[in-house]
Amino acid sequence: MQTTLPQHDIVLLGVGHTNAHVLRMWRMEPIPRARLTCVSNFAIATYSGMLPGVLAGQYEPDAMQIDLVRLCAAAGARLVLDDVVGLDRDERRLVFANRPPLPFDALSIGIGSVPSREGLEAADDTLLPIKPMQTFIARLEARLLEAAAERKSQPVEIVIVGGGVGGVEIAFCLPRRISRVLGQSAHKITIVEAGLQVGSGLNPLTSTQVSKLLATRKVRLLTGCRVTHVANRHVWLSDGGMVPADIVLWATSAAPPPMLDALDLVKDPRGFLLTEPTLECASSPGIFAVGDTGTIRGFDIPKSGVYAVREGPILWQNLRRALHGEKLQTYRPQKRFLKLLNTGDGAAVGEYGGHFFGGRTMWWLKDRIDRKFMAMYQDYTPMAARLMNDDQDDERQARCLGCGGKVGGPVLSRVLARLEIPPHPSVPLGLATPDDVALVQPSGGRPLAVTADFFAPPLDDPYLAGRLAALHAASDALAKGARPLAALAIATIPPGPDEQQEQLLYDLLAGGLVELKKMGATLAGGHTIEGPQLTIGYTILAEPSRSTIRTKAGLRVGDVLVLTKPLGIGVLLAAHMQARLKAEWYEPLVARLLASNQPAAELLDEFDVSAATDITGFGLAGHLLEMLRASKVSAVLDLAQIPLLAGAKELFANGLASTLAPANRLAAHDMDLSAESAAAPRFAPLFDPQTCGGLIFGTPPSQIPEILASLAKTPTPGAAIGHVVESGARPQIRLA
Repeated sequence: MQTTLPQHDIVLLGVGHTNAHVLRMWRMEPIPRARLTCVSNFAIATYSGMLPGVLAGQYEPDAMQIDLVRLCAAAGARLVLDDVVGLDRDERRLVFANRPPLPFDALSIGIGSVPSREGLEAADDTLLPIKPMQTFIARLEARLLEAAAERKSQPVEIVIVGGGVGGVEIAFCLPRRISRVLGQSAHKITIVEAGLQVGSGLNPLTSTQVSKLLATRKVRLLTGCRVTHVANRHVWLSDGGMVPADIVLWATSAAPPPMLDALDLVKDPRGFLLTEPTLECASSPGIFAVGDTGTIRGFDIPKSGVYAVREGPILWQNLRRALHGEKLQTYRPQKRFLKLLNTGDGAAVGEYGGHFFGGRTMWWLKDRIDRKFMAMYQDYTPMAARLMNDDQDDERQARCLGCGGKVGGPVLSRVLARLEIPPHPSVPLGLATPDDVALVQPSGGRPLAVTADFFAPPLDDPYLAGRLAALHAASDALAKGARPLAALAIATIPPGPDEQQEQLLYDLLAGGLVELKKMGATLAGGHTIEGPQLTIGYTILAEPSRSTIRTKAGLRVGDVLVLTKPLGIGVLLAAHMQARLKAEWYEPLVARLLASNQPAAELLDEFDVSAATDITGFGLAGHLLEMLRASKVSAVLDLAQIPLLAGAKELFANGLASTLAPANRLAAHDMDLSAESAAAPRFAPLFDPQTCGGLIFGTPPSQIPEILASLAKTPTPGAAIGHVVESGARPQIRLA
């Protein structure tokens, strides 16, 4: 629970070797009164040193990956996924492509490097970039299959441009990946290196040994020339030569990433950020550049992850010192280090202090170093969980946020039953016949649909939280066929410095306004108070698009029930609070959360829809039962047809559930399902609370093909999940 706002903001741009160390240390010992934010293009960071081993099949791809979603959740750090397009040094803010600027007190830039394309005049899609490394294996395998199909019985020609350590390791390990994808299909590998020897940075003896080993693997070496063109399945060389190439892998020396051009910071002659030995950018106090991104004034060292790893502890200390105006520590690069090259066959070659080594012992050592390094960043156990005693009861556990933090339906029903609410002539639809919205119609005026919703944000990103709050609040009105006109914001802001409160409220409302504008609505006012926990929501004022709105009542026997969003949002958000939400699940989850119900809701106006509602906190079972009771019918659901979000099935099977799920399971009393069965994983999706959930509606079977085809063109495709039947003694849900 967020009780007070921090006084300082530390931002990590990119999560390479050095910045990852800060994130790891934060997880164990966060800086008091400060907040850490990680900014990245991807939800996964990769360790390039293990890529050759992945190519050789010695590791699975996830062995070289750091799950930033889980690591940030475990550390209590904020994760922002977006493209950075600028840096405002005066205001100390990062500027993004798709969201408001992010202020910082201290910033560490560690976005690595890219292979240099110096001398390359033109290239087509024959060139297969290794970066982004997160997608390289999938892209490589697709291209191998494509090349093999084109070549038929001819060998697949692969050219590796760059004969440094990285290019050599790829040449050693790639054949095993080719065999894994293509079987025994023939292939040829050529290395093109601008220098006169392979293995830049290796001593002559090691380079010679590496060349001999490449020759035994039938790898062709072309040294002393550059690639000038890549086109039409060939590469053209600076010496006039031409080499066939179905796939060109670019593994040349390091060049600055294009993003650095957008950052107004001092650079070295090559375009990397120039830093002092403290890792602080020249003439930019509080801004640091680390790893390949920075060049340290007074030192001529190669771009290597070895230096980046050693910079980590210095950066961690200097970030702390920068916040408090203390003297920064100096980083002194080591003069020599162990170099190891994976040869892909259970052995490795390397050198240290001018001496050459080789064999299986070297591979054992490299494997041990790499696994130990990655183990530090692949432990996603939240620190709070480690400190918690086993005998602490569930009441000490964090409650779910979003719609998972809603008060249980039975509690709400009992409260409303105890209240004596008089009817009002200007409220034709209200608590006397509860629905998703109230209809307010002044004497002689047009009716207005009114609804309100707010929550404690389930994701620690105020801009994203504001967007979700607006979408969630408007969903009730959209389900009824009403068009949002205006919204009143409701926000609770934790105590803290004025500038922090201002930024937080701005991000929340800016996010909400983005979604309101898309709906054709505006922000008309609201109310904000201080409180111990951040909450955000909206009261929505909407205009019915027809003379009568869609209600929960009206389902007809024979209607097919259609659901427009997969279930599982509640359990995925619960997993996120425990650092169990994988990056591969996070992005599809956010995409579903941000998928507006408006296109689907407007589409329903074109069809015969008997009743509709949106699925939110009470889950599919709870909200469907509200429809069935209002319509005095029952329903049959086909569990196999109910779509689930990626990861939800696995989490349900592992017994994870939102804290609201037990209250939602009381709906089992009105199901053809015992309470004991309701607790089984296969039934859990029925009781899962949905933040920004989809719509459920009834429509005649004859319309299903057309309506599903139309919904497939919207952000929220539909699925037919059941049908309406006559009710027995009472409305209930049965399972097919």
